[in-house]
Amino acid sequence: MTATGHDPVPASTAQVLTLPGWQDSGPLHWQSRWEALHGYTRVQQHDWLRPLRGDWIARLEEVVLALPAAGPSLVLAAHSLGCHLVAAWAAISPSTARVRGALLVAPPDLAHAGFPAELHSWRRFEGAGLPFAAVCITSSNDPFDPAQAGARMAAAWGARHVAAGPLGHINGDSGLQAWDDGHRQLLTL
Repeated sequence: MTATGHDPVPASTAQVLTLPGWQDSGPLHWQSRWEALHGYTRVQQHDWLRPLRGDWIARLEEVVLALPAAGPSLVLAAHSLGCHLVAAWAAISPSTARVRGALLVAPPDLAHAGFPAELHSWRRFEGAGLPFAAVCITSSNDPFDPAQAGARMAAAWGARHVAAGPLGHINGDSGLQAWDDGHRQLLTL
């Protein structure tokens, strides 16, 4: 434990890539805080407002391939639409062996009637099992998963499901600060 009270991930053990969802993650989001506290790297997408599935998949592959092959293994820390990015990327990428695990937080229900029209290219659920370890954390009052589909998504992906209680969309509006409970789950990977 560091002086700030946060558990560090040893740099030699894994490199953590954060994968925000639609509209990116703001400064109060746990992903942004983890990047500042632990030196994790955000995968910057070309268009956060009109995310095209193929573009986001290609960008993640580009980032993974740009990392040294002999470097530490990767851990992906995804939020919201970023969870579906992990599943879609893993279904087609030849680079998945470089990933040790993925933390999937608050995946939205793609079949929900209120799913935003801007995300039309993401409507198809990629339900193949992930080729690496994963933990999927869901909230009991997530407005983007009102039917509680998160547990079914976790099962389809082969991820360990963690029901975190009423945390909204588990984002900056949830008041989680650096979200130590989530970080402990990341460290299990």
